[in-house]
Amino acid sequence: MLQLVFAVAFSAVPLTLYIPPIRSLNLFVHTIQTFLQDSSFFSLRAFLRIRLAIARIFNSIIHITW
Repeated sequence: MLQLVFAVAFSAVPLTLYIPPIRSLNLFVHTIQTFLQDSSFFSLRAFLRIRLAIARIFNSIIHITW
């Protein structure tokens, strides 16, 4: 039983290296928030351009069939 406890404990230690310390989480959250705000502006522009392109394609299809 003691060997199992040690095995679990030593296998979980490398996982703690992937978790940032609490003091650096604020910077991480701020960076992610800034990234999402910047990318939302560009994705909105892309969405509007794609919507305009699809509308032009449908209008040309409708115009040809009439």
